Amino acid sequence: MADLKQLARLIFHQTLAAIDIPAVMQRKLSFDGSLLRCGETAVDLRAFSKFRVVAIGKAAHAMAYGLRELLPSDIELWGIVSAPTPPPHGPLPGMQYFAGGHPIPNEESWHAALAALALLRRCDDKTLVFFLLSGGGSALAELPLDSSLTLQDVQQFYRTLVTCGAPIAAMNAVRKHLSAIKGGRLAAAAGSATKITLAVSDVPAEQESALASGPSLPDQTTIADVACIVKEFQMLEQFPASLRRCLQEQRLRETPKPNDPAFSKAHFALLLGMDDLFHPAHHASEAKGFLTCCDNSTDDWPVEKAAAYMLTQLTALQAANPARPVALIADGEVSSPVTGNGIGGRNAAFVLACVENLVGRRVAVLSAGTDGIDGNSSAAGAVADGETLNRAMTVGLDPGDAFRRSDAFTFFAQLGDTIVTGPTGNNLRDLRILLSEP
Repeated sequence: MADLKQLARLIFHQTLAAIDIPAVMQRKLSFDGSLLRCGETAVDLRAFSKFRVVAIGKAAHAMAYGLRELLPSDIELWGIVSAPTPPPHGPLPGMQYFAGGHPIPNEESWHAALAALALLRRCDDKTLVFFLLSGGGSALAELPLDSSLTLQDVQQFYRTLVTCGAPIAAMNAVRKHLSAIKGGRLAAAAGSATKITLAVSDVPAEQESALASGPSLPDQTTIADVACIVKEFQMLEQFPASLRRCLQEQRLRETPKPNDPAFSKAHFALLLGMDDLFHPAHHASEAKGFLTCCDNSTDDWPVEKAAAYMLTQLTALQAANPARPVALIADGEVSSPVTGNGIGGRNAAFVLACVENLVGRRVAVLSAGTDGIDGNSSAAGAVADGETLNRAMTVGLDPGDAFRRSDAFTFFAQLGDTIVTGPTGNNLRDLRILLSEP
């Protein structure tokens, strides 16, 4: 069964290698003379005298490098890049860099937002703005719309959001209405400029305005939605006093909607999304000899419910193909509220929720983040098989206790079963790989 765990690791790493961002930009964007083609959009670069870049997210460096490689060398790019790590290949000319915080904004996140607004407010109708957005962008650049809120207030607000158990779309609806840059407000700051948003998405299909909380895209959510979300997930009492007053005094302002003039010359292209993660994972699994199915129905489910469902689906797939090794692959994010002060995240928690149901079975389960980060741990996720529970009990580990304390990373680290990649410079959705042998 150790071989199944190793195969799951290989499938995960091969999938990561297949989603190289600069290479994807070369494939999906092209030039026809002076026309830059992004999907169905064609923009004539000769119409512009200024080119600006706002790159925010865990894939910001790779996207900025990719854009620089793609555009003609005589085009000068000026802009800001906010990512959780320094640029791995050195800074690009014309770019101002910020090491923003994630999942909680830091002072650099604040400065990145201020710099982006200052940059965009100098744009005009001869300016082409590239918004390069990827997952994690919500925290990596942030500034409150209400100037009475401090950085400490914003940090407490984010801690409440990321531990309340709300799905990502709900969290981002709240962020958008409290932020000076989210929910289309960066697009509004750029005025009459032409805007192209290129996205590496870690949100569900058709919900791209949730990516980095949609700073350059129109927002479909409303202030009324925010009130319902805050009430449903019992956030208000955990918010700082200044934010509670802001909400109670109804000082929120509505976000720009699709008919806003800010989006009259705005274009969107998805560089990498759900299918771009599914396809290489499916191919890598099939290449290892597994009959493979993809199932994304557990997106945003509570972690224990998602684990039980996927194991049931895997069992059914194996029963229907008794002579074949089979694989079940899913991407997306499960909901895993923090219930203790341990170390870990939703990926290791998903695997931990499977451990007791794997005993004696020729099954391996892997779940990991494509950004290389799982919650507050140093790992991307974890992997387990039918021997994991016995190995854990031998060294005095209790999976149920670790789950209750939100300490999944510590559990798997003691068994040598964490998935450690370091920051990958990418950020599609989480990937779950379940393998079974007859």
